[in-house]
Amino acid sequence: MQLDDRKWKIFYAIIQTYLETGEPVGSRTISKYADLNLSSATIRNEMADLEEMGLIIQPHTSAGRIPSDKGYRVYVDYLMEQKEREVKEQQELLIQKQDKMELMLKQVVRVLANNTNYATMITTPHYHTTKLKFIQLSAISEDQLLAVVVTEGNIVKNKMLHFRHGLDSEMVLKLNILLNTSLNGLALEEINLGMITRLKEQAGIHSEVVSQVLDAVAEAIQMDEDVEIYTSGATNIFKYPELSDSGRASELISTFEEKKELANLINESMEEENGTGIQVYIGNEAPIRTMRDCSVVTATYELGEGVQGTIGIIGPKRMDYEKVVDSLKTLKSQLDTIFGRE
Repeated sequence: MQLDDRKWKIFYAIIQTYLETGEPVGSRTISKYADLNLSSATIRNEMADLEEMGLIIQPHTSAGRIPSDKGYRVYVDYLMEQKEREVKEQQELLIQKQDKMELMLKQVVRVLANNTNYATMITTPHYHTTKLKFIQLSAISEDQLLAVVVTEGNIVKNKMLHFRHGLDSEMVLKLNILLNTSLNGLALEEINLGMITRLKEQAGIHSEVVSQVLDAVAEAIQMDEDVEIYTSGATNIFKYPELSDSGRASELISTFEEKKELANLINESMEEENGTGIQVYIGNEAPIRTMRDCSVVTATYELGEGVQGTIGIIGPKRMDYEKVVDSLKTLKSQLDTIFGRE
């Protein structure tokens, strides 16, 4: 149903006022809305049109108006459309940002390998700790919901939920309000058993939806499996005799190609982060077996809001530590600045 701008503002004001007070809304009340700047007579004429359209009703003579079922339907559909548009816009911005970031990080790790003559790695930013921004549930079919979970940094995760009890639009809206009111701004460890129990009680027969949404939130916040690791300069290993025998070199290069063990190095360096953002592992201190004859230097760069990334340089024990540490400090500072502007 199409409403002109004035009718929509009046209709929206009636809805909002009635939701807040539970009392029929009169023209004088609506005239107090600062952005309307309309006389009571004009508002009464517009309310008469809205009543003729079936969007509002007058419960009894001389009373104000309240939304009709048809009016609630228009309002709910509008809210769902707005939220879906917001999520879509955030997803599009996220894709653009991720593409730009990927290209930049790949270039950074290549330049670092060329400048140091060592093997290098860098991760995409990931979440050391993060918080939930909002949840959007959208009905897909009678027994399916799409849950869109947005965390700090505007990272969007989608999950399809399946359930036994059918949901109408009003119930979906109520669940959206319930979940967002209770969970927005919380980290995963702050969502305790008591809170979960209360949410399920308030959701009634739809408590299974709450359980599935909380699972989706946990998956969105625990994103380590989604971290990308970019590497460069693995063949620089052959420049150092102590690392270049065929067996040792092939193991190191395999580690860089497969990248699974590099995740252990990332987790270790994040856990031992000492305030400077720089970690140095020499020989057997390295958390990866194939790097026990190497030295490994890592740095952590920051995006804020608990979002961090890791840079690493792997070379012989006789590496130029001063040059490596200086390079990482400079690069860490540059990445902090670049991502801080995003």
